[in-house]
Amino acid sequence: MTLQTTPWDSAEYLKTDKDIAAYLDAVLEEGDPALVAHALGIIARARGIKQMVDETGLARDILCSSLSAEGKPEFATVLKVISLGASFAYPLGLIMIFQSSTY
Repeated sequence: MTLQTTPWDSAEYLKTDKDIAAYLDAVLEEGDPALVAHALGIIARARGIKQMVDETGLARDILCSSLSAEGKPEFATVLKVISLGASFAYPLGLIMIFQSSTY
């Protein structure tokens, strides 16, 4: 008997800001920088690549390749994507809040 599989695209399941926040939280818990970059790419696709290109000013090919599973984005690219302190526009709709682990 042959095992049947279907393609999985996480972006299809990221419908709300809560979905995106929960997804990114789970990815960050893994502690894998490549997975974080890939997850940002998935979130960008869920939000819309064209919108991300318009809001970040990054070229589409750079955005897509940087945030792929094989991509190794520069920190500046990651900052542009999440707009952590870079501007008042938040392309991914995310605001990062840091909290002491000794809380």
